[in-house]
Amino acid sequence: MASPRRSVPCPTASWSPQWEAAAGLALAHLLVASQGKPVQVPGGLTEDVFQRALDALLPSGTPKRGAVLAGPGQPSPESGVEIILVPIHPETGQTWVPAGPAASAYPVPLPLGVWLWLVAPEPYPPVPPSGRIPRDVLRDDPLPLLPNHPLRADRATFQHALVRLPAVREPWLPTVLDHVMQGGAAGLL
Repeated sequence: MASPRRSVPCPTASWSPQWEAAAGLALAHLLVASQGKPVQVPGGLTEDVFQRALDALLPSGTPKRGAVLAGPGQPSPESGVEIILVPIHPETGQTWVPAGPAASAYPVPLPLGVWLWLVAPEPYPPVPPSGRIPRDVLRDDPLPLLPNHPLRADRATFQHALVRLPAVREPWLPTVLDHVMQGGAAGLL
């Protein structure tokens, strides 16, 4: 996969319905990759999106399985990494595959725009949108309206993806799935 370009369209706010659906799909893959053990995702936006839901759906305890962001332009994951969050090529639909020891890690696919935002979030577009100025500039216009909740995984997409993954037949997963279907973790998804 060629190096990602910043010209890939990204929503101007992190509450896009497409991003929430992508997060729901990724959360289903993260849950399967966990094999029923606790998972620790990288800090920052990745943690904001996934960690609370993973903590609610999986048993607590240590050690936690590590998940890292991997892809073009990122350092190669260490050999002990079990889960990697990787980009999907926007034209071919192929999931990026690392070389070396991390190739055996479970890949959690993310659309390229979402992956880019998690890897290197831009606080604002390089060119101010019409009528607004960058955050670090003193302003006298009103702040933009924000949604009522932070970006989180879409519950319906998560459930839809989870029941279609082959690992749904694993002995530990039906209990988690029943918990989700009955409304458990409702505030997190």
